[in-house]
Amino acid sequence: MRLMRVGPVGRERPVRLTGGRYHDLSPVTTDIDGGFLADDGIRRAREATGLPEVDITGQRIGAPIARPGVIVCIGQNYAAHAAESGAAPPEHPIVFYKAPNTVVGPDDDVLVPRGAGRVDWEVELAVVIGRRARYLASPREALGHVAGYLLSNDLSERDFQLTVSGGQWSKGKSCETFQPLGPWLLPAEEVGDPQALRLRSWVNGEPRQDSSTADMVFDVAYLVWHLSQFTVLEPGDLINTGTPEGVALSGRFPYLAAGDVVEVEIDGLGRQRSTMRSA
Repeated sequence: MRLMRVGPVGRERPVRLTGGRYHDLSPVTTDIDGGFLADDGIRRAREATGLPEVDITGQRIGAPIARPGVIVCIGQNYAAHAAESGAAPPEHPIVFYKAPNTVVGPDDDVLVPRGAGRVDWEVELAVVIGRRARYLASPREALGHVAGYLLSNDLSERDFQLTVSGGQWSKGKSCETFQPLGPWLLPAEEVGDPQALRLRSWVNGEPRQDSSTADMVFDVAYLVWHLSQFTVLEPGDLINTGTPEGVALSGRFPYLAAGDVVEVEIDGLGRQRSTMRSA
């Protein structure tokens, strides 16, 4: 089962995809959001019967979760990416925040900000919280608080992030449209091991990143546990778990410009195709 949101911006409706068939989830919930997840929504969506079948041909695919409360991001969580950034792997997770209003759908345009010259792509595994996580006792219990997983592109403007940042990365991460998500939310129990997923990215059809979540410095369970020691994670909150090597910051590839097409993909979580446009 895959959970989606389909329709124009601000008017998306919830949809269940099972066995190649799309069903309207509106009889179960008005939206796929934190309230839905907290109310055992994934089980209810899976068990729902008699839902009307829908044809989504030609319709826009929205982000599969409505605007999250917070987007918590982890920096340099792949050793090779830390190295290409000129840093050693961190001893503790590097944490920064991204504005929730950056969220767009998997095929929506991404806007190159005014004054930008170093816009970068970052394919990432995103974790969606399903149960409140506060002072968890150990990483062993952390995955029980995860509702599911999403494909994420954590776009960055490197000058905003590093040169005029003032010391904190969020300025280069929170530009409008800098958080494509989806196309679907895959429930945690259908993902299996979140540390065994292949991540890839392309720019204008040319390969850029190709790695595995097995190479994370801090795995998903550790990150959820660790974050719960410092902040309360609520249902619907999102964690971007970091990107592997192969970004423009490495110096091996040009940065993005208007007209470029970025594609990202993770095993089982689908594929995105974003066209860069001028803001």
